[in-house]
Amino acid sequence: MRARLVCFLIFCCNLFAQQSSQPSLTIYNQDFAVIRQEVPLDLKSGVNQVNESEITMHAEPDSVILRDPTGKHALQVLEQNYRADPISEGMLLNLYEGKNIEFQSNDGIVKGRIIRSGYTAHNYFAMNRYGQSYYQSQMVQASGQPVIEVNGQLRFSLPGIPVFPSLTDDSILKPRLEWLLSTDKPGRFPAELSYVTGGMSWQADYNIIAPEKGDVVDIVGWVTIDNQTGRTFDNARIKLMAGDVSKIQPGETRAYAMKAAMAADAVGAPAVTEKAFDEYHLYTLGRTTTLRDRETKQVEFIHAAGVTAKQIYVYEGAKIDPNHYGGWNWENIRNDHSYGTESNPKIWVMREFVNSETNHLGMPLPKGRVRFYRHNDDGQVEFTGENMIDHTPKDETVRIYIGNAFDLTGERRRTNYTVENAKSMGTETFEIRIRNHKKEPVEVRVVEHLYRGKNWDITAKSDNYKKTDSQTIEFPITIASDGEKTITYTAHYTW
Repeated sequence: MRARLVCFLIFCCNLFAQQSSQPSLTIYNQDFAVIRQEVPLDLKSGVNQVNESEITMHAEPDSVILRDPTGKHALQVLEQNYRADPISEGMLLNLYEGKNIEFQSNDGIVKGRIIRSGYTAHNYFAMNRYGQSYYQSQMVQASGQPVIEVNGQLRFSLPGIPVFPSLTDDSILKPRLEWLLSTDKPGRFPAELSYVTGGMSWQADYNIIAPEKGDVVDIVGWVTIDNQTGRTFDNARIKLMAGDVSKIQPGETRAYAMKAAMAADAVGAPAVTEKAFDEYHLYTLGRTTTLRDRETKQVEFIHAAGVTAKQIYVYEGAKIDPNHYGGWNWENIRNDHSYGTESNPKIWVMREFVNSETNHLGMPLPKGRVRFYRHNDDGQVEFTGENMIDHTPKDETVRIYIGNAFDLTGERRRTNYTVENAKSMGTETFEIRIRNHKKEPVEVRVVEHLYRGKNWDITAKSDNYKKTDSQTIEFPITIASDGEKTITYTAHYTW
């Protein structure tokens, strides 16, 4: 019995050690991530030289935090160096500029002197700070072409494969953080390293599948994670932050607030769980996973059936060119006789659903692409449109434009327009025709924007309308199969 207990305790300790060494990632949908990982330290009293090579190619060194999570050891970073210059052929050519080395060619060994290496260091941190002008100036200096002197003649290419002496102790094979650490007492303990990195992103993608007829759909949501950091994360705990997090752009003073929330894994838990965090929403993958460098990984986080997503038709008949009328004020619009008279014949097809628990949803939806499909009578699923949604809280309505109706057309024309500037008043009358060439009746929302002035009144109308905002009205109408519906109204403006 005692032996079993000892074995069980050893197993638990090994399991705990394995879990504690797992990297933890919080990935933001703004193309960056926060990495947290364990760094084993064995320090003596005083100053210690420590190197850490398990970092990304796009680490932001000024965001690094190194600490003892238990608080038992006081760590002071006297100096930190971020080296993003792993050894390569181009870098070694650069190091040996002005020196003679051997080149392996088809004719044997050729000796040559490196006049110019043509090497440009693509330092992500420097490019992120100094921008495109830095990159261009670096390219101009290097010109991207080596110059080698062989037998007193210059060659603008390598005469063969360069053969370099052995690497020096200062050479590195991948990016590295180098610290000078001071501590008050010696000890061996796992420190926590946290930093912000570029080269990583995630996005949400939604597939909505409708039946051959009807508006009850299935929604499948995926999170797609892309890792271009130059590092593989083995058995990592991953969280995804959704929201408009403020992050300073290149060229500005850099300051970051890194926030972390730890969540325990549970056997049988959903693939992704969600919770509110600060002013954002945090989605946690229910199991650890390996995220390889240059890998795109997808995890399902929503699978909802029986969602009512009504297909609606919207007609906005006024075709107004924003490039022509941009910046116009009320007076300009009022006195331009032709403003708003060009007709738009297209009727929009939109899908609308409520993100609520009663509608089999209710999880805050991160922004992403929504693709729509519908079953055909031959059993195939056909693509019918796509668009983007923004971050959507629970219990809010999602309305998505997916295309223009083929068998519905609209026509809008003005039948009267008068302006009496002396009386500060004007009148405008419109006639709107909607034609339905489908085999079934349809409902269309006819939207009109009252743009001639802030004060208005509908003095005549053929149909009832509802006011949707201070300058917009909407006529809900039903059009019979192969039928036509005409709406007229008169708006009276004062100013």
